[in-house]
Amino acid sequence: MSTLENVIWHVLGYSAMPVIILAGFAAVAAASIWILSKTSDK
Repeated sequence: MSTLENVIWHVLGYSAMPVIILAGFAAVAAASIWILSKTSDK
């Protein structure tokens, strides 16, 4: 693998990590809000 390819893969990897973390946080928050809204309305 050339140096340019190595740099590109590192940039892609490090930019994907916060996106994955934030997407997971948003999914958990949305699911929690949905479950709470379903269980609290009696």
